[in-house]
Amino acid sequence: MSDKPTAFRSPFGDIAPALSIYTDNVLFGDVWKRPGLSPRDRSLITVATLIALYRTNELPFHLKYALQNGVTRDELIELITHLAFYAGWPTASTAIGIVRKVFEEAGA
Repeated sequence: MSDKPTAFRSPFGDIAPALSIYTDNVLFGDVWKRPGLSPRDRSLITVATLIALYRTNELPFHLKYALQNGVTRDELIELITHLAFYAGWPTASTAIGIVRKVFEEAGA
């Protein structure tokens, strides 16, 4: 296990280095690399969960990560639209505002 957190994945490494190391090595190392699901599928699941649980702090990172993992812009919009009926209109509405900013920043 690396003793230095990466700022890209763990912007809180300066204050919580152990949590940062676990994030890099366990979450994005072991968990995200398990063979049972593709990174693309894991991104869809993660984004849906973050939206449904109204975890807006982590959502921009995972939306960008989903795009990197091959999830399309249209698929993300469809996911949010679908979740409006299962997770609620306010969560979907908030997610649309966040995804709009992510798309603008990514040029997607």
